[in-house]
Amino acid sequence: MRATNVFRRRSRVEVAHYNLPMPTTTDRGLFVWHELNTTDVEAADRFYSKLIGWKTTAWDPNPSYKIWTMGREGRGGLYAIHEEPNAIAPPPHWLTYIGTPNVDATVRQAVELGGKVVTPAYDVPSIGRMAVLQDPQGAMFAVSAQVERSAYKNPQLGDFSWHELLTTNPQTAWEFYHKLFGWMKTGAMDMGGGSMYQMFGHGGIPVGGIFTPPTGLPGRALWIPYVMVRDARRAADVAKNLGAAIVHGPIEVPGGDWVFTGVDHQGAFFATHSAKRAAAEPEKSTKPKKASGHSKPRPVKKATKKKTKKSPSRAGLQSRRPTKKKTHTKTKKKSSKKR
Repeated sequence: MRATNVFRRRSRVEVAHYNLPMPTTTDRGLFVWHELNTTDVEAADRFYSKLIGWKTTAWDPNPSYKIWTMGREGRGGLYAIHEEPNAIAPPPHWLTYIGTPNVDATVRQAVELGGKVVTPAYDVPSIGRMAVLQDPQGAMFAVSAQVERSAYKNPQLGDFSWHELLTTNPQTAWEFYHKLFGWMKTGAMDMGGGSMYQMFGHGGIPVGGIFTPPTGLPGRALWIPYVMVRDARRAADVAKNLGAAIVHGPIEVPGGDWVFTGVDHQGAFFATHSAKRAAAEPEKSTKPKKASGHSKPRPVKKATKKKTKKSPSRAGLQSRRPTKKKTHTKTKKKSSKKR
């Protein structure tokens, strides 16, 4: 069990360091890695590669552990769940890693706050220290002393853009994670029936939401990470065609983004998110308007902008869209290339 944990955590750090600076200890509360633990690695590889566009790379010291990649960057891990003697194997799930400058102190504090230790803190030579925990409601997560990715502040296609905690007691869960990682509330949305969707952030940037799941989602507490795709609606169709079950959505959230939640073949919950597309401008008519006799021209009234109220976003996803760089246009028009 211990050797297995070392392998799977070491691989995520090594591959993710392709284009990143040396590790630091300023990652408290950041979501730094995501790992799919499943019962069928090959089937999961085929499913998510077709759904997201990831490719997989085996880690040389332990080829059974695979890395989800897009380009040269590691986006996450893929590992098989192994049954251990006298232990109940967890169901397939995405394991979310959260950064901390001191793993041991975080583990002790988590236990004091009502959490449980799944895998005790241990060192991986030249990599760092980590542990796997459960919050008071049973949601599993990992803590790591490494900073693997800094791009989560501005997620791109294939990145994890949002993190959702489904729990039986949102208030207790919020107090647990707020004290453990210093997260701050960034807004809330009434979901009806007395249920609230509590959004939280890190450094002023919204990164996730906490809520009690409605009918159709799992009764157990768990973290579901969202992957950014080009079109969540199309991704939902692809997922269904590949045999996945869609349990929520696709639905447009306040702000114009689209999301959906599904369950893969092995039973792991996943979600995707696509940013709002810029609306196409209507074509202007080039035909001149006919003059009506000798009528005098009417004075043109200045258009006034209507003030719109900003709705709270379920998952605050509109604030997580990747920013577009401004480009200067030249006199000669060039044909646009599709990225």
